[in-house]
Amino acid sequence: MQKVINKYFGKLKKLQPRGMQSTIMIVFSVISISITLILGIVMYIRFSAVNRQETIQTAQTLMEQTGETLEDYLVSMRQISDTVYYNVIKDGAFPDQDQNIQKGMNLLYEANRDNLRTIAIYNSYGSLMAAEPVASQKEDPDVTSQDWYKQAVEEMENMHFSTPHIQNLFDDGSMRYYWVISLSRAVDLTDNGDSQMGVLLVDMDYSSISRMLQQINASDNGQYYYLCDSSGEIIYHPRQIQISEGIANENNDTESGYKDGVYDEMFEGEHRKVIVNTISYTGWKLVGVIPYSTFTSGMLNMRYFVGMLMLLTAMMLVVINRVVSVGISRPILRLNDSVREYEAGEKPEIYIGGSLEIRHLGYSIQKSYEQIDSLMKKIVLEQNERRKSELDALQSQINPHFLYNTLESITWMIEGERNDEAAFMITQLARLFRISLSKGRTVITVADELQHARSYMNIQKIRYKNAFSVVFDVDQEVCSCCTVKLILQPILENAINYGVSGMDDCGEIRVTGRLEDGNVILSVTDNGIGMSEEQVALILTDSSRMHKRGSGVGLVNVNNRIRLLFGGEYGLTVESEPDEGTTVSVRIPAVPYTEENRKILEQGYGFGGAEMIDGRSRGNE
Repeated sequence: MQKVINKYFGKLKKLQPRGMQSTIMIVFSVISISITLILGIVMYIRFSAVNRQETIQTAQTLMEQTGETLEDYLVSMRQISDTVYYNVIKDGAFPDQDQNIQKGMNLLYEANRDNLRTIAIYNSYGSLMAAEPVASQKEDPDVTSQDWYKQAVEEMENMHFSTPHIQNLFDDGSMRYYWVISLSRAVDLTDNGDSQMGVLLVDMDYSSISRMLQQINASDNGQYYYLCDSSGEIIYHPRQIQISEGIANENNDTESGYKDGVYDEMFEGEHRKVIVNTISYTGWKLVGVIPYSTFTSGMLNMRYFVGMLMLLTAMMLVVINRVVSVGISRPILRLNDSVREYEAGEKPEIYIGGSLEIRHLGYSIQKSYEQIDSLMKKIVLEQNERRKSELDALQSQINPHFLYNTLESITWMIEGERNDEAAFMITQLARLFRISLSKGRTVITVADELQHARSYMNIQKIRYKNAFSVVFDVDQEVCSCCTVKLILQPILENAINYGVSGMDDCGEIRVTGRLEDGNVILSVTDNGIGMSEEQVALILTDSSRMHKRGSGVGLVNVNNRIRLLFGGEYGLTVESEPDEGTTVSVRIPAVPYTEENRKILEQGYGFGGAEMIDGRSRGNE
């Protein structure tokens, strides 16, 4: 389990953050697609409800129309029964007026023969009194035991409609059996002058009702309509054969008890809508059954429509999201690009555009960079001022100490009438101060720095009565390079004071200059008393040491000035052993001396190696 967790979090760590534009695009697309899905689902549900309601209303309308047609048909059958009873039977008597009765029944039959099968009159004993069309009655049909007869006798005040059954009373010679619905009623008959009860039978052709209901069951979407009586006995059903064979079932017993209206029910695991409409005069129930699968199948086209609408809407929203995300992110990306260019060392114009907030951000970044540039220039200026102050301090420290001794030496020479030596010393002193001042410049050529060192050593040799010798061994190619002024004089001063001044033998100081790997190496070597490793370690780091002799500035100041100007990889190195002498080396970049390079260095730019190369190349142009 721990391995799975570690693997999962490892994958998360590898995920790279997305760009702003893609993030906005993804977020907007997810939101848009979610809204589209929700709207599509709501729309589909709403359309489904409307379609369901329309289907139910259509079914109700169709059932009402069918019910009205069926009622009209039944009313016409009642009217026939009433006409036979009131206009034929009551106006005639048996057997005297048999022909008139038969004629009247014949006229009614012929007028309605499309819907009628038989008109018959039976007496209270079940004997046939008259019938139309004229046909022979089957032997002993036992009329009194049939339901239509018993219903008429039991409830004489009402008309009675039977359920569909095979007519088995008459034989027309065709050997055919007819399905009929019998309308029966009790009537008063006059037979041989006596009044007695009889039964009037009107057999309606079942096919007429069947055709009515077949017309509304023509759809194949699963919904159907059937007709039953008030007790649930099926009169018509599109699956009547299957039901009679036990293959299919119907919830007619329950549905016959429903009042007119729409009902939800579950029958044999099927959820369906049931619509009930009662037929007048009969109590029959016209029942419409609509399975919920019918609603679903009816929504197939709507599903396609909603799906296509959702797809088109999603595509349109994705395009809109693309435009919006680009519009939002482009100003920020352009601002980010300009910031990247600035970070790369370029100085582009900070992009200011887009919305009010982004414009304000651009103004703020630009203001910040301007402030940073101003602060950097201020820092550089302060550094230059600090270097100048250090140089001024060095010069002020050199001047009193060195100048007084030199002037005293010149005075002694003049008093001793050593005028040539005095003139030489004055000349060397003038050269020394000319280079020391150098119009306030801190960067001079190596040649000028060497000339300053020669003038200084010439003066010191006279002061020390040639107690030591000086040798300059410098390659000519380094003389045209840039350097910080007054870096050799403190080194030479230390070589005299701490190296060769106290020697019994003649001391020797050697100044060399070489070009190595693009750098200028200036070295001052003496054969003096040398130093221990501890002293060497402190000589360039301990600026708080008190000097017994010399300027008091020492090598720390020289090293710091070189590093400030050229970078931390440049400066002094000291090598020394007791009684073996000391070598102090100056390492600076070989930058050709030009006015442009001098200004660049004095302004504090080009501290790194790349800038030195660039400065050198510009200097050569």
